[in-house]
Amino acid sequence: MKLALYSGTFDPITKGHREIIKRASKMCDTLVVAVLNNSAKKTLFSLEERKEMVEEVLKDIENIEVVEHSGLLANYMNEIGCKYIIRGLRAVVDYEYELSLAYGNYDVSNGEIETVFIPASKEYLYVSSSVVRELALYKGKLDNYLDDFVIEKIKKRFEE
Repeated sequence: MKLALYSGTFDPITKGHREIIKRASKMCDTLVVAVLNNSAKKTLFSLEERKEMVEEVLKDIENIEVVEHSGLLANYMNEIGCKYIIRGLRAVVDYEYELSLAYGNYDVSNGEIETVFIPASKEYLYVSSSVVRELALYKGKLDNYLDDFVIEKIKKRFEE
């Protein structure tokens, strides 16, 4: 694969996201990490803040490009000539949701976009941004789930 894309809301980016991105980056020449603006989700951080966190957490991975995106992902992928979406899977619930997205992207792109699934490592099976936000709200331990840069950002946000 020359070019692949990994997308997410990243509110905030977790160690689970980073692990999938790091593994995916070994599969292609360039991995575009698209920070999405999802109108269906109320986010804790702005699109710009989420992009900044993603860039900081992934700065050690040389072959990635972090972009912001709003709109239909298949259209953006067509614009940049990308045919592969990388998605991480944690559990059966993820599989059902991700499978519907994969079929949707395949259909919308007239069979041009393929989805590649990477299973999460055992230590990140139950890590999610929503769990992390809940832990942060109640001042729980975050270092198993987030990088230090992100921990500082989320703590500061909950102090506001």
